[in-house]
Amino acid sequence: MRKRYISYPYILWIIVFILVPLLLVLYFSLTTKDFETGAIKTSFENYKRFLDPIYLKVLGRSINLALIATFICLILGYPMAIIISKADISKRNIMVLLFVVPMWMNFLLRTYAWMTLLGRNGIINGILDYLGLQKLNLLYNSGAVILGMVYNFLPFMVLPIYSVLNKIDKSVIEAAEDLGANKNIIFRKVIFPLSLPGVISGITMVFMPAVSTFVISRLLGGGQYMLIGNLVEQQFLYVGDWHFGSAISVVMMIMILISMAIMSRYDKKQEGGGLW
Repeated sequence: MRKRYISYPYILWIIVFILVPLLLVLYFSLTTKDFETGAIKTSFENYKRFLDPIYLKVLGRSINLALIATFICLILGYPMAIIISKADISKRNIMVLLFVVPMWMNFLLRTYAWMTLLGRNGIINGILDYLGLQKLNLLYNSGAVILGMVYNFLPFMVLPIYSVLNKIDKSVIEAAEDLGANKNIIFRKVIFPLSLPGVISGITMVFMPAVSTFVISRLLGGGQYMLIGNLVEQQFLYVGDWHFGSAISVVMMIMILISMAIMSRYDKKQEGGGLW
């Protein structure tokens, strides 16, 4: 009985801050407003409108950039997670702290910092100009957007993988070595399969915010690379069409839930399989 009373505040929190907002978004997505008369009617018009090639192109660009950023984070994050997991405990804690500390800074400030570095008159171009080299257009392009995503979301890839690698039983690796397996085989047949839950968690944690981001693309892309997050922001803050913005949000939530379900299903299959 006491446990039931303890759970009530959490249930109330979920209802007020999760369930009610989701229902409001769903309500707005399924209704349209006549701006002349103010009448609201139920309709799927917002979802049909999203099928316009212009909006589908924005969605495709968002998914493409998010996948590239996620792949780069995996390529950079996995070796770093291995390095951290193999370091001494004292060094390991410092290395993890170095990844966590930048996350304490405001997300907006971290993105603005890259504008200072990549700008036409920024630090990098200032060094190139000092060396007598030609300045580069490092800002306001897709490369700058991907760089901002990788920088901001890389810890979300490293930390889950490191957490799993750190829990791998060392006796399993020693057994593989005793059976004559070299480092390449040990990584392919033992370490990587056992670390897949962390990899899948990292991919999910990077892809979800990357595909829905709007600050990075607005600042580092200079408004030239509109992503789906920018489209939602535009509908709510500038156009005032909350109905269409809610429909886009619902579509994004469904996509994210589907990707999480696929990842979770794959994760369970991996856990049920053997090492070899």
